[in-house]
Amino acid sequence: MIDRAGLGDFLRRRRELLRPAEVGLVPGPRRRTPGLRREEVAQLAGLSVDYYTRLEQARGPHPSELVVGSLARALRCDLDERDHLFHLAGLVPPARRAGRHVSPGLMALVDHLTDVPARIHTDLHDVLWQNPLAATLFGTDPVNPVRRWFTDATLRATTPAEDRAALSAEHVRDLRATAARRAGDADVAELVDDLRTRSAEFRDLWERHEVGVRRVGRKRFAHPEVGLVHLTCEVLLTPESDRVLLVYFPTEGTDAREKLDLLRVIGTQSMHPSS
Repeated sequence: MIDRAGLGDFLRRRRELLRPAEVGLVPGPRRRTPGLRREEVAQLAGLSVDYYTRLEQARGPHPSELVVGSLARALRCDLDERDHLFHLAGLVPPARRAGRHVSPGLMALVDHLTDVPARIHTDLHDVLWQNPLAATLFGTDPVNPVRRWFTDATLRATTPAEDRAALSAEHVRDLRATAARRAGDADVAELVDDLRTRSAEFRDLWERHEVGVRRVGRKRFAHPEVGLVHLTCEVLLTPESDRVLLVYFPTEGTDAREKLDLLRVIGTQSMHPSS
């Protein structure tokens, strides 16, 4: 339900906080207040002055998603302010998109997880950042690991044969969930189309239309120097939902802890080779 009074108040206060120079306008003479004028906000949002004025005075119509989005951009709202504007208008905010941006705080968090492998990737599994232990364990190949899984036999060799079918199905179920949530996005369609063309296994699994967001799971990874490592993967979603933090903990009752400790030493040595 629309909160007309709250919407009008928020629009007015955001307008009064902005300066013309912040939105690319020339201040001009005879400006009685430092903030934007109503006609300036209307111009920036592509609305009539009368329509915008009625919204701000809590007597306007129910604005559409397009109108609210235009107002959020015109008023230079950050994501929290944009979502608040949508809620005041009685609308569901758009899904947040971080794209390929990784905040310094999230990178620092991953770097501080020194005793477990950790990765940040997009909801399509493009790896954006990983800590040194993850790089030592999994390597630094920039190719999307889901794309590689269905097109590169060398990656499959790192997983025991008896685990591969389940992992393939898990990859496809997770991608199905992302494709539904982001229907029509070009990067999703490109990945799905490419895998359907290049992998009969992917194509068969995709046609089953099974869905399941990956949140936690067990993984066995064969490393050339320490052998089979048993890991428990915790998947943590960021507020923007298209960035994911994966943390791989040693599975209880296995020797994974000792092997990860050994890999930390191996990684340190590779960064400081003897002369």
